Amino acid sequence: MKKYQLKLQFSSLFFLLFLTTGLFSQEKNYSLRKYQHVKVFYDGIAKKATEICLKNNIPPASLLAIAGLESGWNQGYIGKISGNILSLNINQKSRQLPPLYLPTLLKENRVLFDSLEIKKYKPSELKWKKRPESFKKDYRPVPFRGTTNNLGYFQNHPKKKNKAHLQNITDFVTTFIGRKSRIKVYRDARRKMDSLVKIHGKEILLKEKTAIDFINAIGGKPNSYNFRETWPKKVIYIINRAGLVDLTKKLNKGDAFEFAWNKK
Repeated sequence: MKKYQLKLQFSSLFFLLFLTTGLFSQEKNYSLRKYQHVKVFYDGIAKKATEICLKNNIPPASLLAIAGLESGWNQGYIGKISGNILSLNINQKSRQLPPLYLPTLLKENRVLFDSLEIKKYKPSELKWKKRPESFKKDYRPVPFRGTTNNLGYFQNHPKKKNKAHLQNITDFVTTFIGRKSRIKVYRDARRKMDSLVKIHGKEILLKEKTAIDFINAIGGKPNSYNFRETWPKKVIYIINRAGLVDLTKKLNKGDAFEFAWNKK
């Protein structure tokens, strides 16, 4: 009898250990959340981006992961200047970022573009370099758009920056990968998402499998968002390690970002 009780206690202890380890493992999978710049980036766009994506039948976790990868969570100088976090190309009605002559802060290996910040450093601390024009759409307002003037506009106007990011996201889901896009993989992906929503409702867009299927549908092949085979893997890694499926589910339920981000 005692032997049986000990065996039962051991089994219960093993199950508890397995469950606890599983929970810790799941929490560890959100390893990207430990970085402050990742949190700040998603704090500015995640709630509204989730709404925009669900309205347009796009998995929001996919969109947030793409934005994170393409912009380096808004750490790259082109995205910081232009507000273009999704690397959308220019069209006939938009203006691109021109060639720029900018310095790198040597001790941090960071490109500086705000004239006010550049003035803080000695010439010996900077290395200047001419940088090529970018074919990415510039979201700064007129008269700065497409010019070398006021490159630090979004850095000094955070509300305008968030507004530009959301416009960039809207352009992505409504036009860039629109249902009538000239690119076949986009049209096919949109038809697939519309079909899933018609059958299962909007909730299907908040599933991990749907997010991954969407990424594999629009990238990793010729004539797609990004032809490199590694691109979908990188985006899916971000979906998982930033916990973007869980995040968008919570935001859709009405949770505040701070709660949704910290509650695992």
